[in-house]
Amino acid sequence: MRLRPEQLNAQLQKQLLPAYLITGDELLIQQESADALRHQCREQGILEREVLEVDRSFNWSNLLEAGQSMSLFAERKLIELRLNNGGMDQKSSAVLQQFLEMSDGSNILLMTCGKLDSRSMNAKWVKAIDSIGAVVQIWPVDRRQLGPWIQQRLKANGMSADREAAELLADRVEGNLLAADQEIQKLKILVGEKAINVETVASAVASSARYDIFKLIDAALAGRAAQALHMLDSLLAEGGEEIAMLGALCRELRNLSNCAQQMDQGTPLERALDAARVWDKRKEMYRGALQRLSLRKLQALLVMAAEIDRAQKGQSDANSQLLMRSLVSALGGQPLPGRQRI
Repeated sequence: MRLRPEQLNAQLQKQLLPAYLITGDELLIQQESADALRHQCREQGILEREVLEVDRSFNWSNLLEAGQSMSLFAERKLIELRLNNGGMDQKSSAVLQQFLEMSDGSNILLMTCGKLDSRSMNAKWVKAIDSIGAVVQIWPVDRRQLGPWIQQRLKANGMSADREAAELLADRVEGNLLAADQEIQKLKILVGEKAINVETVASAVASSARYDIFKLIDAALAGRAAQALHMLDSLLAEGGEEIAMLGALCRELRNLSNCAQQMDQGTPLERALDAARVWDKRKEMYRGALQRLSLRKLQALLVMAAEIDRAQKGQSDANSQLLMRSLVSALGGQPLPGRQRI
């Protein structure tokens, strides 16, 4: 079945399907949709989770092994297959279809990926998931919809805002839903569950003197690695939410990687930037970043981001903050310390 993100919770309450595909570039909505599925799995006693990160070196037989292996502690598990930029070819599509044919519902598959074009949405592997599970397609929130989206988000957090206040927030976040959610949480701390007007938003924005992750990203994209690292250290010292910070960084890396991939295939730079919905005021930063960072290096940074994600979740012994510093430094144009230059 095909679902919109807002329909997912109701579906999960009715029945836990064997497979879910969540596709789209809006990272906040993708994360929340995946979290809703994880929560429902826990509610039904599925406590084990196995994460498979797909890159160009991924061995697809690992997916079949994950589906067949039995745990000593649980009969069922959630298998997360993160497509990243690995792509699907005929061989991987065949393995995924074989996995789905073997599925008896004991294990739940959660597959996440960026936006799929119309051709990919009609691919055999997508139809195979559709036939036994659910395909959740996330559409971008355009500028006209962003103000009402912010108003709905404020209402869900016990607040309300007039149209002018919501539009001011929309202008500040420039289409970035993660940034919008961060601003809403900030306002909730500052003013509590109250009605918010444009003066309240303007005052809160003006009084926000500390660095935030989006200013950090802009500094890194502009090649100011030292400044970006200083911002990162400030955020970490303030106890910033590392998982949300990584999510924002991953969104930019995926956007850059998609642009670089299109350029490798002959797409002009400006057309690639427009396809990635890069705002005009940020295009100059993207141009500079794409001159510094090759597709190969961007893919290496996405692999590093996956390492950080595992470290943040306690699935490895690596130091997530040190890895985050390396990631930010490399995004700003510096070589990866202790790694082969790319």
